[in-house]
Amino acid sequence: MLTGCLGGKNAGLLAQVAYIFLGLTWLPVFAQGGGIGYLKEPSFGYILGFMPGAWLCGWLAFRWRAKIETLALSAFAGLLVIHLCGLLYMLGLSIFQPQAGQITFPDSLPTLFMNYSVWPFLGQLVVICVVVIIAFFFRKLLFY
Repeated sequence: MLTGCLGGKNAGLLAQVAYIFLGLTWLPVFAQGGGIGYLKEPSFGYILGFMPGAWLCGWLAFRWRAKIETLALSAFAGLLVIHLCGLLYMLGLSIFQPQAGQITFPDSLPTLFMNYSVWPFLGQLVVICVVVIIAFFFRKLLFY
């Protein structure tokens, strides 16, 4: 969200594309490592959601003047997009059963939803507050 609030939609999107590319090429930048096998993780949908989330956050952040309220709205909208992508990815993986090796989760879908979306949400809102304050002051400092 910080790259979207500071650099706009294109900078936010490109930063997330680079992050995902680095993580899929075996650099351990994701929370549980990295590599192409991370595609089978239920949390990978949230990582994919960083791209549209950062784009939307950057687009909304630069639609209006840099105010705390507009930056908070844009960051919150980006967070909702990330969670939507994560939930859709988990749902898709739970439905899609490849023939070679079945993708099975150790937990049920409602448990995954609670672990990846509900429980971390309050902490993510706190992080958004910090991101908004940092972005607000840097945008004032950089005069845009």
